[in-house]
Formats: sequence, C-alpha cells, structure tokens
Amino acid sequence: MLLFLLRRIGVMFVTALCLTLVVFYLTNLPAKLETLAKTQAGSRMTDEEVARWIDRNGYGSPVLVRYGEWLGVLPGWVREADDGTVTGRCVALRDDPAAAGTRCGLLQGEWGFSTRFRDEVASVIGARLGATGLLMMWVLIVMVPMALLVGVLAGMREGSRTDRTLSTFAIATTATPEYVSGVLFIALLASSTVGLSPLLVSWGWIDGPVLFQGNARSALDTITLSNFTLPVLTIALYGMGYVARITRASMTEVMTQQYIRTARLKGVSFANIVLKHALRNALIAPFTVIMLQIPWLLNGVVISEVLFSYPGFGWTLYEAAVNNDIELLLASSVVAVIVVLVTQLMSDIGYVYLNPRIRIS
Repeated sequence: MLLFLLRRIGVMFVTALCLTLVVFYLTNLPAKLETLAKTQAGSRMTDEEVARWIDRNGYGSPVLVRYGEWLGVLPGWVREADDGTVTGRCVALRDDPAAAGTRCGLLQGEWGFSTRFRDEVASVIGARLGATGLLMMWVLIVMVPMALLVGVLAGMREGSRTDRTLSTFAIATTATPEYVSGVLFIALLASSTVGLSPLLVSWGWIDGPVLFQGNARSALDTITLSNFTLPVLTIALYGMGYVARITRASMTEVMTQQYIRTARLKGVSFANIVLKHALRNALIAPFTVIMLQIPWLLNGVVISEVLFSYPGFGWTLYEAAVNNDIELLLASSVVAVIVVLVTQLMSDIGYVYLNPRIRIS
C-alpha cells in the first residue's frame, strides 16, 4: 500500500505540473495579455503602449520563464524606473519592499494579486472555497442517500413497475440542465406573483411573501431553509440521476450473480439478500461516481452559484474568466486539479475496503 501511494503521489505531481502548465499557457496568450493591459490601463491604448505595459508588468518574458516565476522556482521579475522606483513580482506581493525575497510563487505560498477583487488571491480563494464547501456538503447530504435509494430500489427487481418509474425519474433529472431546473424552482417557489408562494400566502400558510428565497447571498452569513434550499435542490437533482443510474446498473448485475441465486435457494429472505450480500458489492461502481461528483461540484456549480447569486468558488471562477483575472484563474485551476487528483486517490483506496478481493499489486 505504501509503495502504491508513493507511485500515485508521484503521478499526481507530474499530472498537476503538466495541467497547470497548459492552463498557464492558455491564460497568458498574447491576446489575453493585451486585453488585460487595456482593462487595467485604458481601452484606448496604442499597440506600443500595450507592449510597454506588458513589459513593465513582467509579462514580456518567455512563457516558461514566467511559469517558473509563478511556481517560485525562478527569481521573480524586477523592473527599475528612471526615477529609481523598483517594481517587481515579489515587491508587489509583499507589504515591505525591503523584505521582499527573490522568489515568490506557489512554493513560497504566494498566489498573486487579483485584479478583479483587488485583494490577494489566497484570501479570495480561501473565502470562496469555504462557501462552496458548505454548499457541496449539503448537496452531498441530500444527493447521495437519495440517489442510492433510488438506484437500489430500481435495481432490486429489474423490469418491474418500480424499476421503470424510478429509472424514468432518474433520467429526467439528469436530462434537465441546472439552468432550467433552477429557473423553474425560482418561478414556482420563489416568486411572489406566480407559482406556489401566492397560493400559500392566500391560504395563510406562510408569513413571508415567498416560500423560498431565489437569492442565496444571505447564506454566507446564516444558512437557513429559506435561502439554501433551492440551490442545494437544483444541484442535487442534476447529479442524483447519474449516480442512481450507475447504482441501478450495478445492483442489477449483482442480483444475477450465482451467490445471490444460492442464497435464494437456501431460503434467505429477500431483504437479507439485498442488505447483507448484494448491497456492498453493488456500491463499488457508485462509490467511484460519487467521488467524481466532488470535483464536479467544485467546478460545475458555476451556473447554480451565478443563478442564485451565491459567491462561492464557481461564482469566483466566472468573475475571473469574465474580467480576465489571470492570477485568480491560475489559482483556481491549481485548486481544481488538486481536488480532482486527491479524490481519485481516495477512490482507489476506497476500492480495497469495499471489496477485499481487490488487491493492490
């Protein structure tokens, strides 16, 4: 196991290095740098002024050199103006220019400065990642039990009416995009003029104008049933169908195995067959899918967070992309890559504990 972990960590390191290099190259294309220059210094800049701004702010070096500076393995760029003013990557990231070192990248804990939020990238990412973490936690709490229940009930008796009904429901949830289900939920449950809320108000069942809030920004201060239900339900329903379908297929396959038939012939009750013999083996494939939902939730909640005005990681990624915030985009890519690789490692380790027949060579 130890040798396996060391090999996987080595592969993860190389993979992260390659992916971040690709993202760094794409975010530092000449067109992107020109857009950044005109956004920061003025849209009416001439080509010569753009070139001077790019060189003055350290973007004129070769891509691999700037990538090394960003990682922190190469000294950061330094420029000295005619009046003696010294600027540079490390000077810009440190409050005290005299204490600025020569290297200031990821290895030194320096993530850069966000041009969109006018703050250090580490602070922006940390706050937004915590907000999305809360959203992910509640989505998984709702999604995973519901998906497993639907999948197991559908797969226990293949071809039955229950199987067809639950399978249709799972397909419908997966086939409905988040921006469609989110808008429908807002119209039906968070509107004071249409949907269910006006009817409940007229009956005197609710005190406020709406049953649920269509804006989740207040959840950053206090999470309530009113402001967090719709974003959680929107994301959970979309991811639930896929997990339920995988669970159903795995359960159906397990129920046709020879040891299940033997247990039936021995007179074991159907409930014990499902719970003691079939369920554990049927959860191996869904376990991988559930682990894959974690990086999907981290990066795939962009639509839901923007729709419900919830300033989490996805919303920040959207803001960084729209405003061409290169440093924030790079930091977000690093976080996303790390989450994907770590969840894959956890998935491989979990295989061994779910099925003792699986061994690591």
